[in-house]
Amino acid sequence: MLSSSLKKTIRQVHQHVANNLTDYRPRSSQNYLVAEIAKTLAGEYHKKQRICVIEAGTGTGKSLAYCLGALPLALAQKKKLVISTATVALQEQLIAKELPFFKKHSGLDFKFDLVKGRQRYICAHKLHNALNCDSQTQMEFMPTLTSPLSDMETKCLKQLYDAYINKKWQGDRDSWADTIPDRVWGLIACDKHACQRQMKAHQTCPFQLARQQLMQMDVLVINHSLLLADLDLGGGKILPEPDNTIYVIDEAHHLAHITRDFSSAAATIKGTIDWLDKLTKFSGKMAKVLVGQKGIGQNFKLCDSVNDANKDLKVVRDILDNADFEYSKDDTYRFEHGEIPKSLHAKAKDISEATLDALRCLNKMHDTLTQDVSDGDIKPYVADPILAESGQYINRLEQLNKLWFSYATKGEGTPHARWIKRLEYKSHHDHLLSDCPIEVGYYLKDKLWNECAGAVLCSATLSALGSFDHFAYESGLAKEEGVKFIKVPSPFDYPKQATLRIPASSIEPTDKEFSDHIAKTLPEYLNTKKANLVLFASYWQMDHVSKFLRTKGFNLLVQGEMSREALLKLHTKNIDEGKGSILFGTQSLSEGLDLPGKYLENLIITKIPFAVPTSPIEEAQAEFVQSKGGNPFLSITVPDAAKKLVQSCGRLLRKESDAGTITILDRRLVTKRYGKAMLDTLPPFKRQIDY
Repeated sequence: MLSSSLKKTIRQVHQHVANNLTDYRPRSSQNYLVAEIAKTLAGEYHKKQRICVIEAGTGTGKSLAYCLGALPLALAQKKKLVISTATVALQEQLIAKELPFFKKHSGLDFKFDLVKGRQRYICAHKLHNALNCDSQTQMEFMPTLTSPLSDMETKCLKQLYDAYINKKWQGDRDSWADTIPDRVWGLIACDKHACQRQMKAHQTCPFQLARQQLMQMDVLVINHSLLLADLDLGGGKILPEPDNTIYVIDEAHHLAHITRDFSSAAATIKGTIDWLDKLTKFSGKMAKVLVGQKGIGQNFKLCDSVNDANKDLKVVRDILDNADFEYSKDDTYRFEHGEIPKSLHAKAKDISEATLDALRCLNKMHDTLTQDVSDGDIKPYVADPILAESGQYINRLEQLNKLWFSYATKGEGTPHARWIKRLEYKSHHDHLLSDCPIEVGYYLKDKLWNECAGAVLCSATLSALGSFDHFAYESGLAKEEGVKFIKVPSPFDYPKQATLRIPASSIEPTDKEFSDHIAKTLPEYLNTKKANLVLFASYWQMDHVSKFLRTKGFNLLVQGEMSREALLKLHTKNIDEGKGSILFGTQSLSEGLDLPGKYLENLIITKIPFAVPTSPIEEAQAEFVQSKGGNPFLSITVPDAAKKLVQSCGRLLRKESDAGTITILDRRLVTKRYGKAMLDTLPPFKRQIDY
């Protein structure tokens, strides 16, 4: 229950913040959110399942609401508050603006920091070794390095080393002013196998220092990928223990998709055979370094397991070479219902067992070497490059085993999408095998919702067609007792601030002539003296229309022709100089784009943003829904498109003082039943539907 003293604290904090916010106006929707978050996390709705799902429209002040509702409670209960986002932009906003302001004016005493994965930091010993060895040793050091570093890359490596040694750089990738080439970073990045906290030599590494500082924090800002990495390790390995943590999952509409990507696995056949051969040579080298006879037995076992795996992989190679699969235009073949042929399934079991045995052996050798260094029997400078290389192989074996274990699991548990892609090279060909779970709700439920102290999931777009059902199902919260679903409208006066127009047209978006039709009619809806954003359904369509309009003398800023940052700078500069601006973009500009006031007054959406189910995962999802008697178009495609359309329309109004026009050139919103349902989910703009 929410104690009277905690209620008083929340009210006081709210008042402190309100007194220091310029143009602050009390909002009943925000007050309601604060109260509901606090009640949920205090266990007023359910003693164990303290989770609320919040859809809050633009301008509601979500970040302030969850800080007010969750942070006083977390501090009182001595629990950590972890705020997870999907985008860097929101992380930067929280760290640079929202949390500093809240700390300064709330009256609460708390510490906060941004938490990054260890791969964003250098391993100091890797950096030292990479610089002080020849190119051949560098390539041994990093198995994925297929050619020596270039002069430019070597110069960058030396600059990094000098800056770190002279304490001018803290050793994290994001704080380096210039771009660090991936090949250079791959040589020096920290990884969970090479950087051992128990070893004295590694206790001053940048990641370990950052981790020590992390434990002193009350609020941690992370991304969804780091959250999943921690859950995958069992929780509490990178971040605080889940049962001692209240999670705020902001931009929660991305969570299921990112979880699905995180849970997938892929590996080639011939490429795997090649690196497994290299692994046997490496393990022999590693065994010789280990003290006593400890490594010899493990090396023999590892070599036997690798040889078994390679024999089976060669059989798989022959099976795939001789199979009569009907590959698509992009050389992909998807297994229907995720069911692989019997011949492949039998080998999958054997490869899964062999790779697991090899992984166990390599892990034991790795741990033994770490212990030898800790005991002082082996010098760190000898062990570090070997630990770095074994770490690379352990990561590869884990991924390989994950793939083949899933291929060996037939018809059990959650449905999976499985497919093969043919790869053609100058001298040879290969096959890339992939695997991805279609549903991940069970994973989130098991690893996160059942373990955490509490959770707040929020976004401007969580419901679809007026219901939370789709989101609840894909995120593992469907039919969960005690989960609170809350929808809070935006404070905007939509009918006064914006007009939504759907022009008359005889050309359907499915017609071949539609792109030509847009190119010819678009000038009618552009305002060359103001700020325009035109959102397209595809790059092809955007390119087609931009080429045509440029022949007519239009000055356009087109996504992809320069960086996003440069594009937006030029757009705002044009408006500041009173020139007007026309910005062309695809779906990726429909989210996270903040152009308030005069920087966006005319928004044009060319087409309902339907996803084309061409990827093997989307095809498998549709197939699974059909197998259950459902309609994939209505149960997946339409809800997803409805959410994207809301996001697209959300670009226009960012503040209560904003105004403008939205034009949607897709008549299906009024001619199709599903279109009318989509139209009803949009904010109540003033409507102008032409006939």
